Amino acid sequence: MPHPKPVARRMFELTEPISLVNFFSPEPNDAMTALGLRDNYWDGYFAGRSAPLGRVPAEVVHAAFYNFGPGEAARHIPRVWETTTPEAAHAARQQGCVAALRKILGHLTGTPGLARAADLLAKASTSAPTNGRVMYAGLRTLPMPEEPVTRLWHAANMLREHRGDGHIVALVSEQVSGTESHVLSALDMGIHPAESFGRIHHLPQAYLAEVMDGLRDRGLLDADGRFTDAGRATKDRIEALTDALAEAPYDGLEPPELDELVASLEPITQRLEETGSNSEEA
Repeated sequence: MPHPKPVARRMFELTEPISLVNFFSPEPNDAMTALGLRDNYWDGYFAGRSAPLGRVPAEVVHAAFYNFGPGEAARHIPRVWETTTPEAAHAARQQGCVAALRKILGHLTGTPGLARAADLLAKASTSAPTNGRVMYAGLRTLPMPEEPVTRLWHAANMLREHRGDGHIVALVSEQVSGTESHVLSALDMGIHPAESFGRIHHLPQAYLAEVMDGLRDRGLLDADGRFTDAGRATKDRIEALTDALAEAPYDGLEPPELDELVASLEPITQRLEETGSNSEEA
C-alpha cells in the first residue's frame, strides 16, 4: 500500500542535508578542480551533475536541469569534456562529497545505524520506476557503492534527482518556467524582491524584468512583486504534486523498514544540520 503523502516530505527533510554537502562543503569543488576544471564552482557543478547523462549537448542538460537561465548550461557544456570525462567527473564529485560527509559525521560514519540507513536508502532509491525521470534514470545506470558512507551519499543523491524530476513535472503542469520557479521559491522563503535571490540575481536585468512582468500578467504576483492568492495557491499545488510524485521509492520499503530508516537517519541529519552541511563547520 502507498504510504501517506507526508512520507515524501519527511524523507526529503532527512536526506536533503546529505546531498547539500555538494553545495556547501569545499571538498567536492576541490575534487573537481583537481581534474583540471576551472575553480569557479559551476564548471564542476555542471560536469559532476550531468555526468550520468554522458556527453550530451548543452540543450539536453538545460532541459534536464530545467531551472537555469538561457545560455547558462552552454557556458560549461560541452567545454568541460575537453578537460575531463563524465566518468571521472562523477567519481570526483562522489569522492569529494563522501570526504565532506566523513569529516562532518565523524564517529557516526562507523556506526551500525549509518550502515543500516545506507542499506535502506539504497533499497528505496532503486525501487522506483524510471519512466519520465531523466536524471534519476541516469544515476540508476551506475553501480550502487558497497562502502556505507559512499552508499549513503549515492542513494540520497538518487532520491534527490528522483524528486527533482517530479518537481519539473509539477512545474510544467502549472506552466511555470525554470526562472519563474526560482521567483516563486524566493518569495516562499521570504526573499523580497525575488530578483535578489542568489540563484537568479546574476541574470540580465531585462530578462528578469520580463519574467516578473509575465508572472504579474498571469495574476501570480501583485504590483509589488509579492504573491497574490492565485500565486500562493499555484506554489502550494506545485509542492503538493512534487511530494506526491516523490512517494514511489518509499513504497519499496515495508512499514517497519521505513520507521527504521527514519530513526537511523535522524542523528545523521541532526549533525549535518548543525554544520549547515559544511565540513568547515565540523
